[in-house]
Amino acid sequence: MKIFILTLSLMILPFVGHAQESTETDLQAMPGGIYSLDKKHASFTWKVSHLGLSNYTARFTDFDADIMLNPTNLQASKVRATIDPTSIKTDYSEPDKKDFDKQLVGDAGWFNAEQFPKITFNSKAVKITGPKTAQMTGDLVFLGVKKSITLDVTFNRALGNHPFVNRPVIGFSATASLKRSDFGMKTYIPQIGDKVDIIIEAEFIRKG
Repeated sequence: MKIFILTLSLMILPFVGHAQESTETDLQAMPGGIYSLDKKHASFTWKVSHLGLSNYTARFTDFDADIMLNPTNLQASKVRATIDPTSIKTDYSEPDKKDFDKQLVGDAGWFNAEQFPKITFNSKAVKITGPKTAQMTGDLVFLGVKKSITLDVTFNRALGNHPFVNRPVIGFSATASLKRSDFGMKTYIPQIGDKVDIIIEAEFIRKG
């Protein structure tokens, strides 16, 4: 029994050490520089009204983003992001029927990914709205159309030393809404809603 307890203690000890080394801190106290998206801990979900009966939900599984963090002047921080529209996942599946995801990806009335293989966002301004909230405005390029959108951002947490990668990490949640007709996607409006709600969860790890 003593040998078992000693072995278990030796197995747990490295994880305890990591937990002790992780240090929570304010965003302003974090080192500046570029923070890259931790794709294993990020999600991009969107939803749209379906006949007013439900909010149909889907997601993109391939996207990337960087934050250029300026901790001494958070308003000067910048974000750039790209989304691969071919990575859409709707969870809709019906045997012996046309692949719905591929239909959305390829059809000219939807994401038309062959002609527009990338969706991009570049921030232009950050407005601090509270101790852990901000509004980030930037240019979204979708279906070849560039429009300004605003994201409501919540700062979740910062660790000066991530317990698993031993680097600084920051985490955010964000929401936004847009009209898809503004970008030329008008298929089935109003049966399928014009307003699209976006929900983002993301962790970023400092490069270098």
